[in-house]
Amino acid sequence: MADITRRLGWRHLRGAPTAHIRHHRGGKLLHDGSGLSFWFRALTAALSEVPVDDRELAMTFHARTSDFQDVAVQATVTYRISDPAVAASRLDFSIDPDTGAWRGTPLEQLGTLLTETAQQHALDVLSRTPLSAALVDGVTAVRERIAAGLAGEPRLPSTGIEVVAVRVMALRPEPEVERALRTPAREQIQQEADRATYERRAVAVERERAIAENELASQIELARREEQLVDQRGTNARREAEEHAAADAVRAEAEAARTVRLADAEAARSVRLARAEAEGAREVGEARAQAQAAWLRVHGEVDVATLHALTGTRLAENLPRIDSVTVSPDVLTGLLARLGTQEQP
Repeated sequence: MADITRRLGWRHLRGAPTAHIRHHRGGKLLHDGSGLSFWFRALTAALSEVPVDDRELAMTFHARTSDFQDVAVQATVTYRISDPAVAASRLDFSIDPDTGAWRGTPLEQLGTLLTETAQQHALDVLSRTPLSAALVDGVTAVRERIAAGLAGEPRLPSTGIEVVAVRVMALRPEPEVERALRTPAREQIQQEADRATYERRAVAVERERAIAENELASQIELARREEQLVDQRGTNARREAEEHAAADAVRAEAEAARTVRLADAEAARSVRLARAEAEGAREVGEARAQAQAAWLRVHGEVDVATLHALTGTRLAENLPRIDSVTVSPDVLTGLLARLGTQEQP
């Protein structure tokens, strides 16, 4: 939309680069071009603004296939006004000199023209195509047919319209038909998924079996090694017992030999000791005999009174200790009398 400002009864229009402005006054064309800027009087000016940029026109319409199935077509047509003068002469692109807004709805008219033309060609191709083929190759066929139909439509060039591109985004049947068509594919997908699940489970079971076999093999190998270990321990124990027995035998033999040697030494020592004791006893006996003989000789040469005195002395040595002795005169007189009697033989 053009930008129009007011200044003291005059109007100033400033157009966009993508808008073609046509200014008539008194039936004469004063300004004609894109991105114009000029002053004008509202009472005498006839203004038209024709967009020259690319426009996107989205359309949705329904069609029926050859097997009487309804389908919805979603398409987009890109177009532009290639001849603004022709378009301004065929459609009402006039604008209000005060606001710059279109007085009519030229773009809606163009949209209706393009939509009806595209729909006519789409219906023509779909009416001769079954639903299954339309769902497989219908998008390409419909796009090519719409593009060819719009390119060959004589009204568009005469209106100054050029079709840039045609796109068909979707071609869909009714929801019930679509669900019915999806069912076999879903079942097939579900079957594939179930088969994949079964295969995955089979692989998991196989892996578990392999793991169990590996564990069993490991346990068997461990038991075998434990058996070897037990055998080796038994062999080591027997070898150790044999070595201990041999060592004990050697020690026993050594102890026996030592005991024999000690016994022999003890016997020899005992023999020597017995001989020494016998020799000592003999010598002691001889000495005692000599002493006794000497004692007898001495006593034989001594008188009787001396012997009595010695006897009393020896007797006194063998008597118990007497701390004090009380001798009465009677006892002393009797003893002296007895001693005197014995001295007179």
